[in-house]
Amino acid sequence: MPGGRLTQQERQQIALGLAEGHAYAEIARRLERPTSTITREVMRNGGPTAYRADLAHRATERRNHRRKQAAPRGTEAPPQAHGRDAEAVQEYVETLTTVFMQSGMTKMTARVQACLCTTDEGRLTASELVQRLQVSPASISKAITFLEGQGLIRRERDERRRERYVVDDDVWYQSMMASARSTAQIVETARQGVGTLGPDTPAGARLENIARFLDYVSESTARAADQARAILHAKPATTPDGTAEPGPERG
Repeated sequence: MPGGRLTQQERQQIALGLAEGHAYAEIARRLERPTSTITREVMRNGGPTAYRADLAHRATERRNHRRKQAAPRGTEAPPQAHGRDAEAVQEYVETLTTVFMQSGMTKMTARVQACLCTTDEGRLTASELVQRLQVSPASISKAITFLEGQGLIRRERDERRRERYVVDDDVWYQSMMASARSTAQIVETARQGVGTLGPDTPAGARLENIARFLDYVSESTARAADQARAILHAKPATTPDGTAEPGPERG
């Protein structure tokens, strides 16, 4: 993170920027910080409407103190594959976790999803998640149940019959299709309400508009997911000499 950790003065500038209605990117530009740093700082300290610089600064100091107490002497961040910077990776994982939380996930669920997404294998056992996140098995189990219900992960068993939780390209497709089906169910229920309340009443007209809007969204989501899956999973065609033909340019 450029410039190290946020100072109390910078946090006061963040609070002022939020009060003036500035976007995270604008606040980040003024402080010469990454937008992800500002986003993570605000979301972990009450959100844009409840952020207070003094409380955020004290909370950060408490977190740092707890980390120092919890870390055994002489321990260091585990080495990263492919020559990655361990601190930069940790910062990114925290940013991704924050983004998942903004989408509606609980903190633990977001941590599990971010952990899976940032592993090269894209698959971990429950015990591996417990070890990486330093939380209880019960916390992992609850998060996994939610993620699986949303179609955001899938289960598989390895050669030792251990259950692993997987995030891959097809999981995101299945999640989008599950979202489209859920939206379609709302459409069907809304149209039932039109018949019950009467199509010529204000309430009936409102439900019909909801149904029409979400029906379009549901169909568009499913169609886009199918198209993206077909394009991303398509094998490149080959020329007579065995080389791959250039794919279509993306705009």
